[in-house]
Amino acid sequence: MTNQEPARSREQRKQDVLDHLENDKDAWVSTASADGVPTLVPLSFVWHRGTLLMATRRTNPTAVNVTPSGHARIAVGHTRDVVLIEATAEVVEGSDLATDSGDAFAAKLHWDLRGRSAWVYLRFTPYAVKAWREENELAGRELMTEGRWLD
Repeated sequence: MTNQEPARSREQRKQDVLDHLENDKDAWVSTASADGVPTLVPLSFVWHRGTLLMATRRTNPTAVNVTPSGHARIAVGHTRDVVLIEATAEVVEGSDLATDSGDAFAAKLHWDLRGRSAWVYLRFTPYAVKAWREENELAGRELMTEGRWLD
């Protein structure tokens, strides 16, 4: 048996989630094809304008899967500090990406894909966010629903 830290308040959990989104670089992204075949891949991201911005080759299953469903599930952190995000997803061509978004991606990840036709950006807009560390935080894990942070 392990000794658990006391459960965090909703305000502290939200701040911890925002810290993860601002400082972490990688996430697990889950999508499904039109016929329901799941795909789970790690992708690097930047948190910008309230969305997660990632990139992948346009032919990779993750980019292809975004088109039919428009939904994804994203996990940030490790199994003892989970941030689980449900998001709408869209493919953004490098030529259509706002300059400040491309600059933020390049600055954080040292990787600029604008102008590289084999690649696309993926923008994920969260509509639900959950966060927990241990069993004692399961009851209050919902931090965002319907795209709005809970008080």
